[in-house]
Amino acid sequence: MKLCTAMFFDGNPERLASQIVDLEAAGVDMVLIPEIYGFDQISTLGYIAAKTSRIELMTGIVNVYSRSPALIAQSAATVDALSGGRFTLGIGTSGAQVVEGWHGVPFKRPLGRTRDTVDICRKVWSGEKVSHEGKAVSLPLPADEGTGLGKPLKFMNRMHRPDIPIVIASIGPSNVKMTAEIADGWQPIHFVPDRFDRVWGESLEEGKANRSTDLAPLSIFGDAALAIGEGEEIMQAREAARGHVGFYVGGMGAKSKNYYNDLFKRYGWEEEAEKIQDLFLGGQRAEAMAAVPDEYVDSANLIGTESHIKERLAVYKDVGVTHLTVNASGPNGLDDMAAVKAWIE
Repeated sequence: MKLCTAMFFDGNPERLASQIVDLEAAGVDMVLIPEIYGFDQISTLGYIAAKTSRIELMTGIVNVYSRSPALIAQSAATVDALSGGRFTLGIGTSGAQVVEGWHGVPFKRPLGRTRDTVDICRKVWSGEKVSHEGKAVSLPLPADEGTGLGKPLKFMNRMHRPDIPIVIASIGPSNVKMTAEIADGWQPIHFVPDRFDRVWGESLEEGKANRSTDLAPLSIFGDAALAIGEGEEIMQAREAARGHVGFYVGGMGAKSKNYYNDLFKRYGWEEEAEKIQDLFLGGQRAEAMAAVPDEYVDSANLIGTESHIKERLAVYKDVGVTHLTVNASGPNGLDDMAAVKAWIE
């Protein structure tokens, strides 16, 4: 199991470089750089590639509407070359709020757009001329949709690797099924190892049934907040983890359409999900966070004593997690990550 962490670039390149070097020294295997609507993750990863020698790099995530599939493929090829083959392409659909509100692009055909992006990326990386007829994207652009002058083109440079790993972030049943069929890795969110099979097991198995034998087994990215120890600071980390998921379950999306609320219900916390959302949307945020059950906090995070965390790590391993993305929220974050790295090896 590889140890990963996510990090936002705050605009200070010296601090970013120092933090990444510290993570590399602590034994962290991979760093994920988010974007959302802040600093561009591709440029950031190019900078990190120049400052490091071992740690793997991943977009966490590129949303498939913000760039054309061919540009996503070009960007991935560039960071992979700059890093000497240490790059993983993490993609996902994001949501209508970001796609339409920030990028001004209709949030249409999310599954088709994702599948077309994966197919086009792999065609670009093959070095052959790219032709693609997809449900959401076709290359070249059909003549009746443009000037008719488009023609199949191929990537101009020599690829460092033609098989850059692609990880898809997905939680909906159809999206997870597609992920298991075509991706190298799967990145859900709010991962509960004890309950994930009841939510996604059927979709994963259906997708794997159609998986190409050319692909290696699907990698699984679990996630958790991390804080080792006891005392007030550990309790604060515990409450921060409670508040983090409470915000998603209660306030991400509308009352009638909140993917994370639906996920919480599918995990089996139906009444709690309803209560959290009602309180949050009613302006009672503190009460909403307090309604997140202890069982979730304990099972979806790595917060507590060394013995507790070792027990939980065994559960992540047992259910097939290959990459564990931790958010070190305790007072000794680097030491905690180094300890987890030693325990999972």
